[in-house]
Amino acid sequence: MSSFSDIPQQNPTIVHPGGMLAILGGGQLGRMTAMAARTMGYHVRVMDPESACPASYVVDETIVGRWDDADAARRLAIGADAVTLEIEQIGVDALAAVARLAPLRPGVEPVRIIQDKTLQKTWLAEHGFPVGPFRVIRSEADLQAAVPALGGRVFLKIGRGGYDGRGQARIGFDAPANRESVAEAWKAIGARPAVAEQALDLDCEISVMAARSPSGEVRAYPAARNHHEDQILAWSVLPAGMPAELESRAESLAAGIVAGLGIEGLLCVEIFVTRAGELLVNELAPRPHNSYHESERGCVTSQFEQLVRAVCNLPLGDTSLIAPAAIVNLLGDLWLDGNLDFPAALAVPGVRLHLYEKLTPRAGRKMGHISATGATADEALARVLEAKRRLTGSRPAA
Repeated sequence: MSSFSDIPQQNPTIVHPGGMLAILGGGQLGRMTAMAARTMGYHVRVMDPESACPASYVVDETIVGRWDDADAARRLAIGADAVTLEIEQIGVDALAAVARLAPLRPGVEPVRIIQDKTLQKTWLAEHGFPVGPFRVIRSEADLQAAVPALGGRVFLKIGRGGYDGRGQARIGFDAPANRESVAEAWKAIGARPAVAEQALDLDCEISVMAARSPSGEVRAYPAARNHHEDQILAWSVLPAGMPAELESRAESLAAGIVAGLGIEGLLCVEIFVTRAGELLVNELAPRPHNSYHESERGCVTSQFEQLVRAVCNLPLGDTSLIAPAAIVNLLGDLWLDGNLDFPAALAVPGVRLHLYEKLTPRAGRKMGHISATGATADEALARVLEAKRRLTGSRPAA
């Protein structure tokens, strides 16, 4: 790993409309951030391993490069007024190459910590933020000792690279854990450094998006309530419908973490809510997040506009909820299973369709989402679920 001592300390200057915003990653999050930036008058350049990435259709330039390609990252940064990211799995040396040429927001060190769950979880615990019982695992022997110490029912998550359920194993759920099942779980994640987490008695899962500008201004969004299927977010709704005291604690928690990490940009804090009323941090994402797509419909300022404001050191936007809103994800399974009836889905009141222009549908791949507003959170959620049901006709929804 390179030394970062030669990275210049950037002054928090304002990037005015007309400037060049560069984004590491050209997936759907980069695409929607670019669309917000274009609306505000910015030019946009992205870097992605695929030339025909979702963002490529709406930006000025696409630079093709792997996530660890420091040379491509340098080309992205040259002439950029500020650089941000839409995926945290960028190589640290590539991040450092960017930071030597342009303001990198959220910054090298916060991303280095967040992109490795073993570092992320340890940082949270050491800085006094609430997390469930866990152990850092670096060998099968570590895991064999951790499973009984964590109560026998454990989620095992690889430190680097896992998302949407990939790189995870469950231990002790289908049958009591034994040495053989633990060894199989270790092999299943590729015998790589990981975090073992105790299974919790959960009431629900929420997330809170927080933004922080280079000038130090912090704003948190209302909590979103999330529902996962096969470890992939199926739907999300704003507001989460929590008691006011829990809502306040959740927003304060996210604001404290984004400030503690020194992030300049966005941070989504995924939080477990236990039946006992505890708030325990699950994971962090230093970028826009799937669970806040409905902020485009329900909040004064969408998460994508907020990222542009934060990265450009503009005043942060109002995060207030102006209407209950929900989204449901559309995975590639739907395309693989047959024809989709988009007119039927769009006939549901309050519904909008968001497709990402991904060329190849695959099982589990996010191809788009449906959003809706409603008089209540339940109505907004019912509308997106009904739209998805109509989209797929009589077939079971994926």
